[in-house]
Amino acid sequence: MTRTISSSKVALPSSEPPANGRFLKSLGKRVRELRSRRGMTRKQMSLEADVSERHLAQLESGEGNISVVLLQRIAKALNVPIANFFAPQTEQCAEKGVIQRFLERLPERRVEEVVFRLMRDFGQEEKIRRMSIALIGMRGAGKSTLGSMLAKEMGNRFVELDSEIERDAGMPLGEIFSLYGQSGFRSIEKRTLERLLMENERAVISVGGGVVSENETFDFLLSRCYTVWIKAQPEEHMSRVIAQGDFRPMAAHKQAMEDLRRILEAREPLYRKADLLLDTSGTSVEESFAKLKAVLQRNLQ
Repeated sequence: MTRTISSSKVALPSSEPPANGRFLKSLGKRVRELRSRRGMTRKQMSLEADVSERHLAQLESGEGNISVVLLQRIAKALNVPIANFFAPQTEQCAEKGVIQRFLERLPERRVEEVVFRLMRDFGQEEKIRRMSIALIGMRGAGKSTLGSMLAKEMGNRFVELDSEIERDAGMPLGEIFSLYGQSGFRSIEKRTLERLLMENERAVISVGGGVVSENETFDFLLSRCYTVWIKAQPEEHMSRVIAQGDFRPMAAHKQAMEDLRRILEAREPLYRKADLLLDTSGTSVEESFAKLKAVLQRNLQ
């Protein structure tokens, strides 16, 4: 079907009062920005909106007027409400433009993560969030040892989340899993974490490695605590667990190592959501603690 291109004349700005000229330039700039954001050429928009390229060029340069009917066609072609053309616009710095372009090119699945991090890091409650520090990671990374040392240094309370879960449930973790299963344990874990953060404005919390598998609980933790991922090589995780007196992995050492590597690989993208990373591989407790204090001092000032 042949489309008709409107040929009505456009008034020149020479006859326009100064205020009208400023308005037309602002309108033209807004139309041009929206077209560029959509990735449309002027020719493409001309065909979509049934408006001549000459009219569009004059409109976008602020050198010509245009009827409301034609403006409505342009809005439809851009898939935006016509009111978007008249929204007050403020000049943005180059950095904001870079951020905007970055977000527009980001895959949809990553946008939610970026928005969450922006809200977490620059939201109004950021100062409160940094009052509590949560150490996350697999068992044997050094969370309890470093956490208790850090709490003492800061004069804050040290909390083992698993111990608090046992206290709330009135039974050991093994029995909780036997009676209520994984989902039941995660529900108790979330309630206990919410209680702890409500009761303690300042605390250092050692959190079980599996908390990242429950999205709602982990997002809550990230939004309420400054989080540090304590990590180590799989072999060091295993040797530290055995050094703590747990010899169960030795019964099937090869299988246990394979399971540990698989779990670490699966959880790594989630652990990386933490604010900081501390690798304790090949370092003494004292060296790891010195590194932890230094990195927190730099980032929590």
